[in-house]
Amino acid sequence: MQTRKQSPQSFATRAPLELKILVAGVLLFLYCPFGIILLYAFTTEETAFTFPPPGLTLDWFGVALFKRPDIWGPLTLSVQVALVATFIALVLGSLIALAVSRAKFFGREAITFLVILPIALPGIITGIALRSAIGLFGIDFSFWTIIVGHATFCVVVVYNNVVARLRRTAKSQMEASADLGAHSFQTFRYIILPAIATALVAGGMLAFALSFDEVIVTTFTAGQQTTLPIWILGQLTRPRQRPVTNIVALFVIAITFIPIVIAQRLTQDTNE
Repeated sequence: MQTRKQSPQSFATRAPLELKILVAGVLLFLYCPFGIILLYAFTTEETAFTFPPPGLTLDWFGVALFKRPDIWGPLTLSVQVALVATFIALVLGSLIALAVSRAKFFGREAITFLVILPIALPGIITGIALRSAIGLFGIDFSFWTIIVGHATFCVVVVYNNVVARLRRTAKSQMEASADLGAHSFQTFRYIILPAIATALVAGGMLAFALSFDEVIVTTFTAGQQTTLPIWILGQLTRPRQRPVTNIVALFVIAITFIPIVIAQRLTQDTNE
């Protein structure tokens, strides 16, 4: 009797009911809080929330856009900080990745560990360390101290993306470029940069998202300045027009969700 062989894909498409229920439960656990934020962005209540909401309205979106000028300053500051921190992370992260992946030298593994360490440390530890260092050197807290704080962990995501791509790039291409007479800049421009381009974009998107919604490190390095996440935190302690706070939180979710999706698509395309 001849048995029919099943391809691996036929097994991959079948999932037991218990596994589907488990996955649905995990997704519900993760995203139910976001649904609550979305729901109460439309409530007619201003301060205290009850369930179910007594009514739904779109008026709070107009209030957030036109009647709360205190939102735009923190929003502008958050975008500026995220852009500059991302740029610094792209430069430093890609340079470190190139040095570590393409050269052998004493202490290379130690450098890799030290580069990755900031994202593994609790944010409050990083914040305290940065605040102590800034105070020790007598530097005033400013726009640039926030950027320094954000760059410490943004460099890590860029480094991880670029070094992973370089490890999958054949060294023979660069060796062939050198054999044909290309100097280092030409090899970087025509061989290395096209190979790591999507990794740079993905790392930059993730770095921007991380910087934009960072709270803990910003609290220790911002001084008197207020980024959008800190503004949201302050509004929660002073319940005034809570639906507006939920609307701003939805905006933060959207502006961080989009770069993460783009980064995931870029890395997925290169892995397939």
